[in-house]
Amino acid sequence: MPTKLVMMVIAHPTNNFIIKSQVKTIHFMPESRNSESENQVFKRDFPAYYNAVVGRPPRDTLLAAIARFESESSTTGTRFAVDLGCGEGRDTVEMLRQGWRVLAIDSEQEAITRLLSRQDINRQLLETQIIRFEEVILPESVDLVNASFALPFCRPEHFPSLWEKIVLSLSFGGRFCGQLIGDRDSWAIHASMNHHTSQHVEVLLQPFEIEMLQEEDHPGKTALGEDKHWHIFHIVARKKPYTQVQG
Repeated sequence: MPTKLVMMVIAHPTNNFIIKSQVKTIHFMPESRNSESENQVFKRDFPAYYNAVVGRPPRDTLLAAIARFESESSTTGTRFAVDLGCGEGRDTVEMLRQGWRVLAIDSEQEAITRLLSRQDINRQLLETQIIRFEEVILPESVDLVNASFALPFCRPEHFPSLWEKIVLSLSFGGRFCGQLIGDRDSWAIHASMNHHTSQHVEVLLQPFEIEMLQEEDHPGKTALGEDKHWHIFHIVARKKPYTQVQG
C-alpha cells in the first residue's frame, strides 16, 4: 500500500504571525452505512491497550501546547486543564508534574483506577470523573482541553455537541490539543466513531488560531500491533476572542 504524507503547518511559539486559510461552510452529518460490517460498533480492548502503552511519554500535541503557554510570560497563577479521555494518565501525569490543576475524565472505571494507583501524581492538583462523552459537563474558564486520541470514540451524533462544549469551556486564549481521524482512516468505517475531511477540520477550527495542524495519511500499526491505515489530524489551537462555534 503506498504511503502519502501530508505536510504540516506549524506556527512557532516565538512568532506572532497568524495562519489564515480560506474555509467554506460544510454541513457535517454522520455518513450512512450500507454494509453490515460498517454498522458494527468499534470495541477496543481497553485493559490490553492500557498495558500496551504503559511507560509511554506524553503526546507531542500536549507538549507543544504547554510550550505555547510557557512562552506567554504574562500568564500567572495555576493553570487549569481538562484531560478528556485521560486513559491511564500519560498526559495527566505530565500536566501535574508541571504544576497544572487537572480534571481527568474517562468513561472507563479501569482508566481512573490505574491513574489513581500511579505513584507519580500530585493528588492535591487532581480531580477525576467517570462519565461518557454525551453526558459530560465541562467546567468554565478552562485553560487547556487535552483530548489526545479520545475524540474519535465519541459517537457521530454526539460529536457536534461535545465539540461545542469544548469550545465554550475554554477561556479566550485557552487551547485545545488532540487528534481527530480522517475519512481515509481504517476506523472510519465504524458507525460508532466520528471522522472528518480536512475541509471539515478547518471548519471546526474556525474559532481558533491554528498553532499546529499536522495531517498523517499512511499505513501503520496500532498500539496492540494490529495493521491499520492511519489518517490523523494532530492539532494545537488557541481560542480566538469573540468567536462562534462551527460544527
